[in-house]
Amino acid sequence: MTDTQTLDLDAVGAYLKDHLDGFDGPLEATKFETGQSNPTFLLKTPARDYVLRRKPPGVLLKSAHAVDREFRVQKALAGTDVPVAAMHLLCEDDGVIGSAFYVMDHVPGRNFKDPVMEGETNATRTAVIDEMNRVLAALHMVDIDAVGLSDYGPEGSYYERQISRWSRQYRASETEAVPQMNRLMELLVERMPEDDGQRTLVHGDYRIDNMIFDAESADCRAVLDWELSTIGHPYADLASVIMQWQMPQGGMGRGLAGVDRAELGLPSDEAFVAAYCERRGLPGIENFGFYLSFCFFRMGAILQGVLKRALDGNASNPERAMRLGGFVPVFAESGIAALKG
Repeated sequence: MTDTQTLDLDAVGAYLKDHLDGFDGPLEATKFETGQSNPTFLLKTPARDYVLRRKPPGVLLKSAHAVDREFRVQKALAGTDVPVAAMHLLCEDDGVIGSAFYVMDHVPGRNFKDPVMEGETNATRTAVIDEMNRVLAALHMVDIDAVGLSDYGPEGSYYERQISRWSRQYRASETEAVPQMNRLMELLVERMPEDDGQRTLVHGDYRIDNMIFDAESADCRAVLDWELSTIGHPYADLASVIMQWQMPQGGMGRGLAGVDRAELGLPSDEAFVAAYCERRGLPGIENFGFYLSFCFFRMGAILQGVLKRALDGNASNPERAMRLGGFVPVFAESGIAALKG
């Protein structure tokens, strides 16, 4: 089994000493439990802390685990209204630690595992979700030409491209037949709306646990995990938030199903979408069920890849990866339900 749990600290330390201004050891590393796709480590030195994010070693699906893209997009967003960690360096030489990696600032603050935000006040919950909404709208209003990202994704229909891509990825990692996924892929192709011309930067996995908030306020200090980012259609990000909220509360779901949102100071799906539309100056969103269904499909395909890596011995957290893989039929069924409205 390929080891994704540790780093060669001697190799990392030597590389950083030669390539990172101000770096000085000794170096300690601790692996984050999160970061299923690309193993992520906290690097501690006497002077400051960094974060290293690497490709998993081993045979990987084509175009997956693109740490070079993660590095590029976050570097481009520095100075915009989208908060990101400061990028330091990208190493694409597999000979250093066995796979490509990048190093960025460690951003201290609060990270909420799910939107319930257990133990927080209603005022905090309301403010954090509103900040999440603000950052999402800001992301979709980034001038991609001005920040040098106009070529970060191809032209043409985002959903046609994405459905084709994730269908191929799903087939490449398929371990057994899942009839619900087969049906969902057919339905998405049949019901794809016409391209409305919107072309923005999209995160691809926008949710509360991929954000760092200030320790004393609701201000977002960094959006993390940009592996799925591209130039595409903004409603996919918006729908991914709503998709997450439709999952069961706590544990593996980390959603809001069955939660009395008003009692906790949390907005309804409709209120969140309306606030987003107001920030972007949009009259509303037609055919939202399609965008929601697409997000369920994409997540199902991602989880299938996580399961395949676990079976192949390349998962960052094998036990959790096996559990996540069991949700593929659930996401497919939810995608079909979303299309039915």
